[in-house]
Amino acid sequence: MCDYSLHNVASRPAKVGDRLVSSKFSNSITGGFAAVGEPNVAVCLLPGTEVAFEKEVEYEHGLGFFTKWAHGKKLEEKVARFRQVNKDQPSVHHDALEFPDGQLVLLTRLCEGQRATVLQLPAAPRTVEEAEEEKRVSLGA
Repeated sequence: MCDYSLHNVASRPAKVGDRLVSSKFSNSITGGFAAVGEPNVAVCLLPGTEVAFEKEVEYEHGLGFFTKWAHGKKLEEKVARFRQVNKDQPSVHHDALEFPDGQLVLLTRLCEGQRATVLQLPAAPRTVEEAEEEKRVSLGA
């Protein structure tokens, strides 16, 4: 999925093997992933999608409009799983990466130019019960 603030940006769903780059989009107040070679097209990830970065992940840890002056913070992690957070709040960013140590970083906070590869898309639920459980977990219930 793509965050609410990417609705005015051309987008497409992620595919296994996609090579991505963290980007800021000109028609948006947020950042996310674009495919390498397609800088103006947001690549939308489904919750549960796994990505691997070429280098340790770096993100902006400043507040609000001050992120341009804040230095990037590095995580000692190169793999993450996409998820959505704060879905009950319509006017905040939802797209985030969860790292193996449990840390969450909003996609919009990723420093630009980081490269990642889509390793795996989430498995589709096989039963109604699995679909309900997946929905319950994604809503944070």
